[in-house]
Amino acid sequence: TTFSHHTASVNGIQLHYVIGGQGDPVVLLHGWPETWYAWHHVMPALAKNYTVIAPDLRGLGDSSKPLTGYDGKTVAEDIHQLVTQLGFNTIFLVGHDIGSFVVYPYAAAHPTEVKRLAVMELTIPGFVPAGRMPLWWVIFHQTPDVPEALVQGKEMMYLSWFFHNLAYNPAAITQADINEYVSHYSAPGGMRAGFEYYRAIPQDAIQNQNYSKTKLTMPVLALGGGYIPTFGGNITMPTVIYGMKILAQNVTGITVPNSGHFIPEEQPDVVVKLLNNFFSGNSTTTRK
Repeated sequence: TTFSHHTASVNGIQLHYVIGGQGDPVVLLHGWPETWYAWHHVMPALAKNYTVIAPDLRGLGDSSKPLTGYDGKTVAEDIHQLVTQLGFNTIFLVGHDIGSFVVYPYAAAHPTEVKRLAVMELTIPGFVPAGRMPLWWVIFHQTPDVPEALVQGKEMMYLSWFFHNLAYNPAAITQADINEYVSHYSAPGGMRAGFEYYRAIPQDAIQNQNYSKTKLTMPVLALGGGYIPTFGGNITMPTVIYGMKILAQNVTGITVPNSGHFIPEEQPDVVVKLLNNFFSGNSTTTRK
């Protein structure tokens, strides 16, 4: 399948996206510290049956880097305007990591336009189990100005830590892949934009509490990596399920074996199979 790169004017910014394939639309939203490229292993297989759309989130990759607007509601509106411009009324929606911050408010604001929703590897802000300690980098990234000052010029060292330590199989993310990400995040404003997603978490939590008054009715698939060596196990799967069970009526949770945090890159074949089954309504997967 041939994929093509485009830019759309949405919500006051320029949004870069990659599109290819044919069929019902699947929108893939990447996480941090990544870009649309996080999906490059799964996009060709999905494009056999679907029109695959992989945007760079606001501030990241080749999209505009505005000073504001990194809360889930605003970024979801970016994506919704893109989908509307492309002429699609209903979509399958998938988010990994901070992409999950975006797909929930998208689905909550436009519940009749999301046929099925998949979230991977991150807790929905505002719905973390009591007593769950925040990860160190969440606190660090939320600190104003300091992360930018300390990481400047050391982006390769800093971002590589996450790929090396949060993956079950770090070799799945090659140095060339890391170079691709670092080239964008080390561009002017790139790291700051990434940190802004973490600084928006308190605002996200308030927005999500409001959205949660009405439970999602579309089927939801929640995926977690089976093992993250640095933490001696899985650090997100229980909280992903916890949050989505509160926010949605029909949730299936699956732990992906032999994968850490970066599921689309560590286990792309498994992701493709799970998503194909889920989108088609095939429930052969095991409910957790």
